[in-house]
Amino acid sequence: MTFVSRLALDNFRSYADVLLSAGPGLVVLTGENGAGKTNVLEAVSLLAPGRGLRQAPLGDMAHSDGPGCFAISARLADPADDSVLVDIGTGTTAAAPERRQARINGAAAALTSLGEWLSVLWLTPAMDRLFTESAGGRRRFLDRLTLALEPGHAVQAARYEAAMRARNRLLSDERPPDPQWLSALEAQMAEHGAALAIARERTVTQLGERLAAQPPGPFARADVALDGWRPDADAPAEGLRTMFAANRAVDRAAGRTTAGPHRTDLAVAHHDKGQPAHRCSTGEQKALLLGLVLGHADLVAELAGRRPVLLLDEVAAHLDPHRRTALFNRLEASGGQVWMTGTEPGLFAGIEGPATWLAVHDRRVEPRL
Repeated sequence: MTFVSRLALDNFRSYADVLLSAGPGLVVLTGENGAGKTNVLEAVSLLAPGRGLRQAPLGDMAHSDGPGCFAISARLADPADDSVLVDIGTGTTAAAPERRQARINGAAAALTSLGEWLSVLWLTPAMDRLFTESAGGRRRFLDRLTLALEPGHAVQAARYEAAMRARNRLLSDERPPDPQWLSALEAQMAEHGAALAIARERTVTQLGERLAAQPPGPFARADVALDGWRPDADAPAEGLRTMFAANRAVDRAAGRTTAGPHRTDLAVAHHDKGQPAHRCSTGEQKALLLGLVLGHADLVAELAGRRPVLLLDEVAAHLDPHRRTALFNRLEASGGQVWMTGTEPGLFAGIEGPATWLAVHDRRVEPRL
């Protein structure tokens, strides 16, 4: 198991300079609302590829009184032999505040290489609306689940999006688009889009099987499926390329690419009720989402050989004491590192084993005595 044993923040969000240590199990950060607890979780989320748990612009992450850039660094360790695995980091520079960079053991590296060392999954209060908001939020959630299993997924997604933006610009031009250039862009979209779709389908299939095999518990069991464009089993890239070519006139009129893997949705249902998640109560939706994240963490541990770091922001606030205790018991039994936030230590009274307890106040993070 890989865990974050040391985390340093330099001019990130509310913190000018913070250094903290954590153990391999549960990490509990408590403090008043607005103290900066979620900022710490966001920093950990940026140690993996992607835009982090807030999906915020990089400029918003820099400390308001700092130089306009930030740095996050972490030491990853293995509790099995108490060894240091690697030092990783990410951040921006004053010269390029809107371009995030990565470092591995002090050397410059591609952002996607962070995924080779650490998988991070999270659950935040903003995600409580996941099943009722637009498909885009569920698609991003699905891509985060897929990325934890297949680090190369981020590259495929980025290349697909880049080719699609170029195609959209070409189609929106007042002059007729160059058919050869259009075909070349559609071939790129087809190649990367097929890889994107196949990886998503594999993740949903594996997750569905994992959830189905779990015994009944305090968290609602979800059924998961893909909704929208699906890859052709025999020739996924060719089928996608043909569709793009056939849709040129429609897409030109719409000003965007109207069909493809960028329109895929994650369909989730309450298994026991046979009811779509968006029709369930708020509490049931929270339980479904929590069950999904926990089941996926188990899946990653099984298939990837390492348990992802979990970030659970204010997860205990809306759970009854029975479900809180059940959650803590399951997290402790899993053996992975889990960062949790809450306004008061009493919310975590059900934790029975050792944990790292941190107090967040006055723009500082200190061990809670």
